[in-house]
Amino acid sequence: MNTPRRTELLAAGAATVTVVLWASAFVSIRSAGSAYSPGALALGRLLAGALTLGVICLVRREGWPPRAAWRGIAVSGVLWFGFYMVALNWGEQEVDAGTAALVVNIGPLLIALLGARFLGDRLPPRLLAGMAVSFAGAVTVGLSMSGGGGSSLLGVVLCLLAAVGYAGGVVAQKPALGRASALQVTTFGCLVGAVVCLPFAGQLVHQVADAPAPATLNMVYLGVFPTALAFTTWAYALARTTAGRMGATTYAVPALVVLMSWLALGEVPGPLTLAGGALCLAGVAVSRSRPRTRAAAPEGTPEPRPERTSRSV
Repeated sequence: MNTPRRTELLAAGAATVTVVLWASAFVSIRSAGSAYSPGALALGRLLAGALTLGVICLVRREGWPPRAAWRGIAVSGVLWFGFYMVALNWGEQEVDAGTAALVVNIGPLLIALLGARFLGDRLPPRLLAGMAVSFAGAVTVGLSMSGGGGSSLLGVVLCLLAAVGYAGGVVAQKPALGRASALQVTTFGCLVGAVVCLPFAGQLVHQVADAPAPATLNMVYLGVFPTALAFTTWAYALARTTAGRMGATTYAVPALVVLMSWLALGEVPGPLTLAGGALCLAGVAVSRSRPRTRAAAPEGTPEPRPERTSRSV
């Protein structure tokens, strides 16, 4: 197998791990959120993630990131690891899961637009078409899971702000990955996010004493797997593709959340939800596909000569 193809497959595998773990995070956030406030849950998650990543860094003897990578690490740490997690935790306490998934899934669109503006990423037709199909699927899932209830304006605004923080963090992280390893960028971004959330330390100490064990275990799970592992595999994949394509991949999350809720919570999805999930996955497949290259001409076949055009006098 040639090196470019192998790299592409490894990046796709890393992206798959990320999507599956991030989908599982929605279930864990809902569970832990009943015992922990948004800021305390975010801080506990980040501390568990930072501890896990720190141990891995020590074992692998990873040093400090180069100075040139710190700007991207700091911005992504503040926007994505800190602000995004608090806003999302809070937003999910104010609106139903369907509305939250619908609003947060404008993130990939913002990533593609910001990536084109600040990183020079291309917006090929297949990516745009795939994102349109996946967004339609996310809308379908959101509407089917909303249950017809009213949504809190505050919750919608918080989820919208979470999506903006997520997109800004991804675009800031991309240049840093060209100067530091995925593990370094993730570890120190997680540390920056934990520092941002330190004002919630008092809440965390108070709530961890009264929280039931399952809620605390869900918080630790969020730190070890959807944060430490999934953010590292995300950074690995992002370093090997464009921000737009990686953002489009996360459109598979709503479909997987539906499946996980079905298996873990016994919530049987309706036909509209299943249709929306299928659209999400189809859009991801389209966005990550590549156009067929023309077959090489047989050896000895003369190149077509360009037609002559008359010159204007």
